[in-house]
Amino acid sequence: MAHKTFISYKYSEAQGLRDDIIEALGDDASYYKGETSDSPDLTDTSTENIKDNLRNMMYDTSVTIVIISPNMKKSKWIDWEIEYCLKDNTRKDRTSHANGVVGVIMKYNGGYSWFKSSNNKNDGCLTSSYDESLVYEIINNNRFNQNPKKYSCDICKSVDALTGSYISYVEEEAFLKNPTKYIDNAYDKSEDDADGYVLTKTR
Repeated sequence: MAHKTFISYKYSEAQGLRDDIIEALGDDASYYKGETSDSPDLTDTSTENIKDNLRNMMYDTSVTIVIISPNMKKSKWIDWEIEYCLKDNTRKDRTSHANGVVGVIMKYNGGYSWFKSSNNKNDGCLTSSYDESLVYEIINNNRFNQNPKKYSCDICKSVDALTGSYISYVEEEAFLKNPTKYIDNAYDKSEDDADGYVLTKTR
């Protein structure tokens, strides 16, 4: 089942990946509610006007794709967009609930080592860690927040990459091969957010 999506990204470095994601969505791209080349230019407009336009785009979406890029924290909008999509928002008599969120790691300088490290545990498990300083606290606070935790390995206490965190990470190449898999995973977690995860909804 297709879900209405919004892509949050830093325009100056991740526009190309944004376009690749929309292309990878195929027919499901018709459910994409975010910015496109046909969107109005808001460069010289007020902050509130920009927020109003973003709210309109995000309001009835159910999944937010956040592109994790090297300079994303220099964006004026990404952390605000994540906060908005995680909150319950009411218009008239209708309330939109927290979106599912997936972080797509941008390939940079030929790989992902700028952000991701792999670690071999003593028990043989291969785990991944990420440079938390490069992303917003609202992302970090929604990582490893499954409640109760379900360990994929009871020895090293590692968790499943897709279900152990409300905001999971996936490399761009894997995402582009099967975007539906990761969008569905994010959506499924949003349906269970009251019981399955402890969400941080503010920056």
